[in-house]
Amino acid sequence: MKLTVVGCSGSFPSAESACSSYLVEADGFRLLLDMGNGALGELQRHCGLYDLDAIFLSHLHADHCIDMCAYFVARYYRHEGGRCAPLPVYGPEGTEHRLTTAYADTPSASSMSEVFDFHTVKPSTFEIGPFTVHTERVRHPVEAYGIRVEHGGKSLTYSGDTGVTEALDELARDTDLFLCEAAFTHGKESIPDLHLNGREAGETAARAGARRLVLTHIPPWTDPQVNLRHAREVFPGPVELAVPRHTYEI
Repeated sequence: MKLTVVGCSGSFPSAESACSSYLVEADGFRLLLDMGNGALGELQRHCGLYDLDAIFLSHLHADHCIDMCAYFVARYYRHEGGRCAPLPVYGPEGTEHRLTTAYADTPSASSMSEVFDFHTVKPSTFEIGPFTVHTERVRHPVEAYGIRVEHGGKSLTYSGDTGVTEALDELARDTDLFLCEAAFTHGKESIPDLHLNGREAGETAARAGARRLVLTHIPPWTDPQVNLRHAREVFPGPVELAVPRHTYEI
């Protein structure tokens, strides 16, 4: 598998990065994990606008899904070759309604489903193209899911947004690459069931036995080097910060 960081800023785009969006590729299949603010423009550096094969939305906060509205425009009003065929989109219950409401003026209440084939995510195991995926509900104020993507004996686990939870520990068990949010700073913010800090991300990776930890979803007001240091204090494996346009071979 190949992982490309399309965007990794938390809450809103920074001067250097779009919000959460990660491209996973294998066997010519392209799966996008989240499409937050600014991601659609950045995505076009890495693949064609109509070359995605499926999208997974971890939850329906704007910094993880709002560029789906812009992508709807690109797919619905595409002139060359006519309207695009429906693209599989996996998200929490109510995803279609949320995006339709956010767009505010779709031609009809069912217009989104003309170009997106919506599938409701629950804790389960299923196939997306060549990938076997496992999803688990994580701890966040809205319905939110972490995802484990497996292919060819390798695995990638993406936390989405979450507080500390055993569900994430199990999802990331022995994973080859753990892409984990670290929005909060240890000793500064402490709000249960909202976000992890760098130390908690490192502790989660250690409990799970992850082989590699990449910290992501760090908002512009947070010093990423502090979170990186805290994670390294508790996780014995390699730890680094997600960087836009960086790729990983898994």
